[in-house]
Amino acid sequence: MIIMKNKLNTFLLATGLSLCALLFHACEKDLPTMADYSGYTFSQIDEAGGNWKPVLLSGPDQISVPVPDEVSSATYQSELTDLSALTSNLNSEQIQAVDYWTNNPTLRWNEIALELIAKYNLIPGPNADGTYTLPNPADPGATPPFPFAHPPYAVRALAYLGVAQFDGLTTAWHNKFMYNRPAPSAVNNSIAAAYPDNGLPSYPAGGAVVAAASRDILTAMFPLEKEYLAEKAEEHMASLQWAGANVESDIVAGATIGEEVAKIALARAAGDGMKYAQCPKPVSDSIKAAAFARFGWQWDNVEVPVRPVGLTPLFGKVKMWCVPTVEEVRPPVPPAPGTPEYEENVRELVHYADNMTEEWRAIANFWQDGLGTYTPPGHWNRIALEHAIKYRLNPLRSARMFAYLNMAMMDAGISCWDAKYYYHYPRPINLIPGYKTIAGTPNFPSYTSGHSVFSAAGAEVLSYLFPQEGAKFRDWALEAAVSRVYGGIHWRFDAEMGTAQGINVAGYTLNVAKADGAE
Repeated sequence: MIIMKNKLNTFLLATGLSLCALLFHACEKDLPTMADYSGYTFSQIDEAGGNWKPVLLSGPDQISVPVPDEVSSATYQSELTDLSALTSNLNSEQIQAVDYWTNNPTLRWNEIALELIAKYNLIPGPNADGTYTLPNPADPGATPPFPFAHPPYAVRALAYLGVAQFDGLTTAWHNKFMYNRPAPSAVNNSIAAAYPDNGLPSYPAGGAVVAAASRDILTAMFPLEKEYLAEKAEEHMASLQWAGANVESDIVAGATIGEEVAKIALARAAGDGMKYAQCPKPVSDSIKAAAFARFGWQWDNVEVPVRPVGLTPLFGKVKMWCVPTVEEVRPPVPPAPGTPEYEENVRELVHYADNMTEEWRAIANFWQDGLGTYTPPGHWNRIALEHAIKYRLNPLRSARMFAYLNMAMMDAGISCWDAKYYYHYPRPINLIPGYKTIAGTPNFPSYTSGHSVFSAAGAEVLSYLFPQEGAKFRDWALEAAVSRVYGGIHWRFDAEMGTAQGINVAGYTLNVAKADGAE
């Protein structure tokens, strides 16, 4: 048998990554665990952060908070007295809460979001009669529960969470440095601050902004978790006082900002078209028929029982953040079955299937990010979180990171799903007789590869934010792309064009990021 690796090697080497490097990365990386926030101090506090351009707000003064009382006022002195008494009598649970929430809760709420995505990333199974019932947002507690947190749903939730946090914190930073209220421990030395003094003014409380905005965004995305999220937000806001970081008026003002910015973000979400992404069967059939009329091929579900509709056929119609139109970033037509390039792809996939190594299998499994995980977009959020800790980003800069990362990956996902259902290209298991994958085959067309698109877009944003790590991020993106070829889920041209597509889409987001005033 001819070993068809040359083109794949060319694809990888063109961006500086060899197969040996792929294997090294896959073997060296472990699945992420709870992050370590010990000794977390900020590398900078971004005094001008209130002047950065937000995503949805017209400016940092769109949401207003009351002018705070002077530190010499009786009202504020009373707040300090109460805070001093509170911080000197903490119980073990309160101390644990202070340790948990840390002085960068933007990261902690992202962790909570990833946990919820993994919890709800469970595909609805068939009924006894072979039919399928879809999750119903109008009745989230029914069977199956709402949502099914698949990759498009997950990246959208993360995008709205990041944008709300970012816009809320630009507003908070604007007010912090306009009013310059000192940290409570700087005014009353009887107050023991649990976190390092990073020099940030205390009014309004950035932690309260993040708590309120995150609670409201995630409650909308995961309605069955309303009570859990309310409890987490309540504990978080209380911990700001237990830590000696904020008085009550700081927290009230911060919560007001968080709640208002969440309303604005959720108003956009209500009209972005996601509610129509999972369309009825007649619409899905018409999309398939249109692709067959254009190209002479179509993808078909091969599960037993057959799912009547693919996953979110109209996700490609959802409103994008930074790309003007989805057609502007649509990739070219894939190779037609029977052409020399197609046949080469067939031989390559058969070679991997017949000669599977432990290294190839490890790469395929590591980047699988399937059911019960936080999905490929979540994987890149976890990578981002760990680098935010490594470089000690403050909460505002962390929120900016998550906003642009997830806006780029959501736009990339929308463009990917547009291509999937516009071209409706069959997967290898549809066209290669007797072919079997080493992983489950997703319920949507093949071209382009979602893992490749999400990963390439995520790697480009992180390379911009952490340029000293850029080579590593791009290597990992290529590893994620080739993992789907090793797993037999995708054709090589799915991975190649998906990588190019993700890079292209991310460029639109980076143009916005470079103009927001943070550089």
